[in-house]
Amino acid sequence: MTGGLVVEDAFRCEEETHLTVMKTSLFFAGDGFAAYDSKGVLVFRVDSYGPDARDTGEVVLMDAHGRCLLTVRRKRPSLHQRWEGFYGEGTAGQKPIFSVRRSSIIGYSGVTVEVYGSPGEEYHIEGSFAQRNCTIFNMDREPVAEIRRKVDASTNVVLGKDVFSLCVKPGFDGAFAMGLVLVLDRITGDATDDVVTGEGEDPVPDTGSDG
Repeated sequence: MTGGLVVEDAFRCEEETHLTVMKTSLFFAGDGFAAYDSKGVLVFRVDSYGPDARDTGEVVLMDAHGRCLLTVRRKRPSLHQRWEGFYGEGTAGQKPIFSVRRSSIIGYSGVTVEVYGSPGEEYHIEGSFAQRNCTIFNMDREPVAEIRRKVDASTNVVLGKDVFSLCVKPGFDGAFAMGLVLVLDRITGDATDDVVTGEGEDPVPDTGSDG
């Protein structure tokens, strides 16, 4: 499997990669994330602190050293939630590299990711991020990343939803996948309805199409 938007070449996975993603609110006040590789080494982090952390409409993905890789920002005004991604800090005047929105296809209630500047590159997210059970598909219906509940290997116990697994397929960029996780977290946190998005899958929240 090859292709796809690349935020940074260093994070494009040469082989199937499993990241453990953890809500940092488990340890600190705030609403951030930390993602670790299979050896327990920090790969990505998101620092979001304060009582209004979820209301800023902007989240920044950083590497382990605090360097800004990707900024996702809620587009306003918008009839329904639409988020856009930008390289680095997403400074004023910078054009977005992708957008995320709820699908407007009749009879389909998933989430659609459109990559700008790459005609035909589009992804669909099906399942339930709230239940940590969803899959990101490319246009050929090949899975490029999967979000699943984390199972403790020593006890075989399913962990809470604040700790989950992100599986990134070969050729896909882990930083791009983490950026989509951030958007799904914001969409899920603000949504009130659950609508089934795919046969055999749990739902991703949806309230309609974007105007």
